[in-house]
Amino acid sequence: MNEAPVRRVVTGHDAAGKPIIQQDGAVPRTQRIGGPHGPMFYEVWNTRDTPAPIDRASGEPPEEGIQLAPPKRGTRIRVLDIAPEDTSIAAVTPEEAKAHFAEVGAATASSHTATGSRHAFMHRTETIDYGIVLEGEVTLIMDEGEAVVRAGDIVIQRGTNHGWANRSGRHCRIAFILIDGTFTDGLK
Repeated sequence: MNEAPVRRVVTGHDAAGKPIIQQDGAVPRTQRIGGPHGPMFYEVWNTRDTPAPIDRASGEPPEEGIQLAPPKRGTRIRVLDIAPEDTSIAAVTPEEAKAHFAEVGAATASSHTATGSRHAFMHRTETIDYGIVLEGEVTLIMDEGEAVVRAGDIVIQRGTNHGWANRSGRHCRIAFILIDGTFTDGLK
């Protein structure tokens, strides 16, 4: 898969309060998760509180590595490049799935079990995620049902167990905006 870099343009204010372009360039944090066929993560930005403080030019809050979920009370925007899936996905063990999610600080998010699941990388986070397909298509797999989403489609992921499968044979690029959430109504 030939991924094009993701460009990030960050605005801010100069010392006099005048709006400026603070940064313009490739996303500084990228990482392939889950080996050579896993998705490429482009970490675009995170916030650490709601409402998010807006100052002159502090930049993105520092963060170690790539984290699946947004910071507590915060947000995250990332872009994923998802390669077409091959048949090896069917052989992924629950331990391998857990290790896959551990690479992004979320081993407990994995819901793949020895008795099986609808996809090896089914997972759940306590977040609201807006997924916007930028290029290609990907299949959203739920415990019950699935939906193929294509360029221009938007998924509102509301803390449900789910997985993503690229069955199209073509590259897929999807942007995610993740917002920290809290389960209610006994959904924890």
